[in-house]
Amino acid sequence: MAERRAPAVALVLGAACSVQGGAAVAKSLFPQLGPPGVVFLRLLFGSIALWVVARPRLRGRTRDDLGLLAALGVVLVSMNLAFYEALDRAPLGIAVTVEFLGPLAVAVLGSRRLLDLVWIACAGGGVALLAEGGGGAAHPLGLVLAAVAGLFWACYILLGVRVGRVFPGASGLAPAMLLGALLAAPWGILSAGGHLRDAQLLGAGVGVGLLSSALPWSLELEALRRLPAQVFSVVLSLEPAVAALAGVVFLHEHLRIRAWAAISLVVVASAGAARRQKPPLPPDA
Repeated sequence: MAERRAPAVALVLGAACSVQGGAAVAKSLFPQLGPPGVVFLRLLFGSIALWVVARPRLRGRTRDDLGLLAALGVVLVSMNLAFYEALDRAPLGIAVTVEFLGPLAVAVLGSRRLLDLVWIACAGGGVALLAEGGGGAAHPLGLVLAAVAGLFWACYILLGVRVGRVFPGASGLAPAMLLGALLAAPWGILSAGGHLRDAQLLGAGVGVGLLSSALPWSLELEALRRLPAQVFSVVLSLEPAVAALAGVVFLHEHLRIRAWAAISLVVVASAGAARRQKPPLPPDA
């Protein structure tokens, strides 16, 4: 069992690296395309990739089923826009750390254990460190937008559970992402302008869609077949630290010691709260 678990943990870490690598690539495109333009391309190409893999069937679905997809599409585009706008104003590691408070809140609020008060205190301490200057180059608006993205991430988890019961695998996420792309199109096209005719930038947009959606989703689904839910959730809680390292490696974002301490507190809080929780759906931000 242990021999099988180690490769599965590597799959989860690989998915986290893929998501945060995609975020780093996305941020590098902001000067040309702007955050809305990158969101549009990411949702568009991500939905195409997932559609090819999942091949969703919408014919014969009830109005309530389609309403769930519509709601998920609105949440997805809102979450991505808020996160990418935050990423334009804050280092990757800090933006993901604040955003991660969303799924942490879902895990803690769904529990009645007194021990969860410890995890709330850890997360609160991390946020306090960031708010009191530990964020360094982070603009205050960036922290607010990251928190808004976290709120939508929490909504995504709660709504995604309902969608997952109705649509198998990624067959619900693919059309929801396509709807999100259509909703983001006017703002995204206006933001990117003539740069959308640049084949190199479009290729990078394809890469963001694959790295942030299709690849990590596939890796996480495979890991879930091999890992207990609580182990999966604990490993997934390392994502803020992975994001910070991705920011250092790919974007040359060097954080203060207080920021690293804040990230560590949120990781500990997330891991502690996740130990007895079901794993959240793979994030799309």
